[in-house]
Amino acid sequence: MTLHQHDLTLRPITGPDELDLFNNRPNVLNDEVGADLAAGRRRPEWLWLALRGDRVVARAGWWSRPGDAHPLIMDIFDTDGVDDGVRLLKAALPAVVPAGATPPEYLQFVAPDWRDHPTRQAVEGRMDALERVGARLFVERLRLEWRAGTPVPEPSGRLNFRPVRDPEELIALMTLVLDGTLDAHSRADLTRLTPDQAAREQYRDEFERYTSPRDWWRIATLPDGEPVGFVIPAHNGYNPVIAYIGVVPAHRGRGYIHDVLAAGTGLLAAQDVPRIRAATDVGNQPMAAAFAAAGYVTFERQLDMTWK
Repeated sequence: MTLHQHDLTLRPITGPDELDLFNNRPNVLNDEVGADLAAGRRRPEWLWLALRGDRVVARAGWWSRPGDAHPLIMDIFDTDGVDDGVRLLKAALPAVVPAGATPPEYLQFVAPDWRDHPTRQAVEGRMDALERVGARLFVERLRLEWRAGTPVPEPSGRLNFRPVRDPEELIALMTLVLDGTLDAHSRADLTRLTPDQAAREQYRDEFERYTSPRDWWRIATLPDGEPVGFVIPAHNGYNPVIAYIGVVPAHRGRGYIHDVLAAGTGLLAAQDVPRIRAATDVGNQPMAAAFAAAGYVTFERQLDMTWK
């Protein structure tokens, strides 16, 4: 599909042969686009360009898990000007998003100090363009990284750790953890689902799809075997990650989160990895503080915009 609007040509790329054209604008994800195409996480028809002559003045890209029929997120959007970005989005969204469906969430990766950074104007320009087509800022998140050589906190000895016995055990603990959650996405899920439904959906749509070993997953217990929480170390296809971590309400406020995070970090660090990634909402101050205490640094922030 190619659209011509006065001086702009709006179209998806023709295939991997146009990767250089698509990637001729700086973006932290450029190095991943080619591998994503090969792995089925992106498709040519999901990578759109706005061209003025031969010059790319805006671009947009969507991502999915391999095998998904429709994109899960929009994570690439660059534009020279707000108006060109709006025109591109108005052309691309109807082609990429099924009729009647809500567009996927947009994730923008920005500098940790983006409000005081030279890129602030570009960041706000992208947000302005998205707002003009109906999106709104949903949450700001910290993107965190533990780097090889950073000490892993020593276990306090207060908790024991064992593998997850079966999915139902983990789902039951995930359901408990949702009580009082500070995570914006989880809170939004609870407006449309019961806690059990939300936990099962997350397990099915995320954890069940990880190809990394499930015997990495850990349940934290008191010495008598009572579960306190859990941690899901995994590999998401790009990096080792702390995919999920939580302490059940009955045991919050005692600092157990530090022991649970140390266990997950130590398990991944033992695989001789160069980094471990994680993320949490800016507003989830207890979790952000736990990551900081464990040696994780904020290497980026993430701005999530939704149409919901």
